[in-house]
Amino acid sequence: MTIARTGSSAGRRSRGVLSRNIISRAFLACALAAALAAACSGQPERFVCSDKLGCVDLGPDDPVKIGVIQALSGKVAILGQEQVRGLELALAKRGGLVAGRPVALPTEDTGCKPEGGANTALKLVADPSVLAIFGTTCSGDAATAAGVMSEAGLSMISGNNSAPFLTSVAGKRAPKWQPGYFRTAPNEEASGPAAATYAFKTLGIRQAATVNDGDIYTAGLTEGFRQEFERLGGRITLSATVNKSDTNMAPVLTAAANSGAQLLFFPLFQPEGNHVLRQARSMPEMKDVILMSDGSLIEGTFLADVKQDALGMYFVGPTPPAATPEVAALRQAYMERYKTEPPTMYYQSAYDAANILFDAIEKAAKRDSKNTLHVGRQALRDALYATADFKGVTGTLTCNDFGDCAPPRFNVLRLDDLSKGVEGLRANVLFTYAPGTAR
Repeated sequence: MTIARTGSSAGRRSRGVLSRNIISRAFLACALAAALAAACSGQPERFVCSDKLGCVDLGPDDPVKIGVIQALSGKVAILGQEQVRGLELALAKRGGLVAGRPVALPTEDTGCKPEGGANTALKLVADPSVLAIFGTTCSGDAATAAGVMSEAGLSMISGNNSAPFLTSVAGKRAPKWQPGYFRTAPNEEASGPAAATYAFKTLGIRQAATVNDGDIYTAGLTEGFRQEFERLGGRITLSATVNKSDTNMAPVLTAAANSGAQLLFFPLFQPEGNHVLRQARSMPEMKDVILMSDGSLIEGTFLADVKQDALGMYFVGPTPPAATPEVAALRQAYMERYKTEPPTMYYQSAYDAANILFDAIEKAAKRDSKNTLHVGRQALRDALYATADFKGVTGTLTCNDFGDCAPPRFNVLRLDDLSKGVEGLRANVLFTYAPGTAR
């Protein structure tokens, strides 16, 4: 029996290929027609966020929201105020706009306490429209706030933090380093060695005592002093710690005198630094001990409080910016806006920090056809890390992989004339120190 065949296998394959080609052409034609229809209808392409940390989407009427966390109460409030004023001056220079939008500044007070840093950061990151954080004043606050900020995928920049533990120590990642944290105040890793170098080489000190208050800032400075002083051949006779809010400093001062210290290095804030100085001046056993502190006491309210007790005292602090037209103009803008002389120079580094952040936001922002602004959180971090040769009022700034944007350079000062105030103190430079270029 013969079975009739309807076609060869080659013929079937040919018809299969033809059918697939027809389907493919039909699909492409439909897709092209759909695209043309969308284009003709003016339908905008929908924005899709590809940023690995997510995007902040701001509608046409939404402001750019930057959270502010600073120490705005207590003795350190003057420093927090200077940070806020530097931010305000930078914003005013831009007409109040960033990326073409008005700026909202939800502000929280840390109280210069680590728990304050964590709590205020938690409040800010709970708002998904907050783009970044401007803060903090104190390094202890920064350590806790930066942990919260980084985990939430935000970026944070400070014009005041300077503790080495926040960024890098000896060219390596520091214990409290967090991705997305930046600062324009110089790393005070060089501050302790600056003080130790001057004490040993110029003052001829061979025995010294140190006092800190246990936080990462003051402990970092006294540890830096110790390492360099001992490397030079000196001996630390006492490494003491007082508590924040301590008022009776007699026990630690007596211990320093009994240890045979020729110099006491106490990089404390107010009011603890005030108590140490005033009580040391009243103790006969301390009359020959040289007293030295750091930049946290180089400000007007400290001198106004301790008065004559500060005469002859040494300080180590960041080298001020050169006297440029830009510095003069910013100072003038400060006085016109706030009707007073700047009590410190730290508003300048805050001004630079704010401008670096504003520039980075504008670089990271993408605007769609509906005037919605999209800012990738990782894109913002990347823009901050890419900051190079930024011409700030404090000098040329380049942010490294650890978040340090300012070159470390420190002056040793002595107060010889109280009537000249802070400006006279800053002008009385005895020694300038920068890693590899000390003189």
